[in-house]
Amino acid sequence: MNTPLDRALFPVTQHFNYLNHAAAGILPIPTRDAVVEFTHAHSDTGILGVFPYELRLPEYRAEIARFIGVDSDEIAILRNTGDGANAIAAGLRWESGDEIILGDNEFPSNAYPWLACRDFGVKVRLLETGKQRLTPDVLRAHMTKRTRIVTLSWVSFEDGYRHDLAALAEIAHEYGAWLCVDVMQALGAFPLDARATGIDAVYAGGAKWLMALQGVSFLYLRKPLIEELRVAAPGWRSRENIWDFLKYDQPIVSDATRFEGGTLNIVGALSLAQSMRVLAAAEDRIAKHVLNLTDQLYEGISRLGGRIISDRRRETSSGIVTFTIPHCDPIAMGKTLQKEKIVTTYRSNGIRVSPHGYNTHGEINHLLDVVSQAMPVLAAV
Repeated sequence: MNTPLDRALFPVTQHFNYLNHAAAGILPIPTRDAVVEFTHAHSDTGILGVFPYELRLPEYRAEIARFIGVDSDEIAILRNTGDGANAIAAGLRWESGDEIILGDNEFPSNAYPWLACRDFGVKVRLLETGKQRLTPDVLRAHMTKRTRIVTLSWVSFEDGYRHDLAALAEIAHEYGAWLCVDVMQALGAFPLDARATGIDAVYAGGAKWLMALQGVSFLYLRKPLIEELRVAAPGWRSRENIWDFLKYDQPIVSDATRFEGGTLNIVGALSLAQSMRVLAAAEDRIAKHVLNLTDQLYEGISRLGGRIISDRRRETSSGIVTFTIPHCDPIAMGKTLQKEKIVTTYRSNGIRVSPHGYNTHGEINHLLDVVSQAMPVLAAV
């Protein structure tokens, strides 16, 4: 079948039925080749090979900016998702009694930076997402005049719940709060126009749906927020002229690169920009394809009598489906799938499946067939 992303760009398809992009994405061949070229340049010629890539950092930031619909001077290249959250959490000038709204199901990288703000006298209001998800109505009910930050993941890592960012941004702004979003489990599968959506901050590592290397991330900050934040972790690249090493009193750089600190993961930034080029060529088709695949999985698991943990309503569904099979240990089922070269994430709470734009309906059927055959065996254990 035709897929939005060319399967020939993903050699993993020759060896595995890879359905685990919520854990780690796959480097497409153009990204792999660009990374290999970088390492050869570094190995063969040292600084003569590496420095030209450093000079291309503005190009990489521009690629990231285009991918999410913002300006390149609003982009910082960092190490991981938590770096983005920390730049804001540690950079705001808090007053005792200020409030943060945060769900109790956030991945730790978007929880610990905000929980640490309690040291500044901030009240962190943890929403019980098992009782109610962060819908616009729920957010409005929890907002107060002291709320300064609303933060969430666009898509939940556990069950794939997808939030309505535009509606949440509108409500946050009514109360004068900033909306800060971890997009790691959505961006790459779903397109994002951050400016049109009204989000104030976006951050994500590149190693999942964006299919870049480990250890690289980006941070988008809307221009007014850049000016609102102090630089809590300055480095030699935070100043106006980074090559004037001993002029310690020079002003801070005016754009978002002030938050980059020290020497960057240049090869990681290269991989992120290159993979975004691959994704951008099919960006308008990937989301529909991924939703079709996960709908197929939902229907198939339901026919087998399985329990779908994910919310599969059209407005909240995503590229993540988590399920369990009655009387079957999820870890045992996950190991059974892996023996058949079907790669998923399996934990005690269920099996998480996360296909991308190069996966096929045949691969989903393969998983369903293995689950069906394994059910009586595992139920008897």
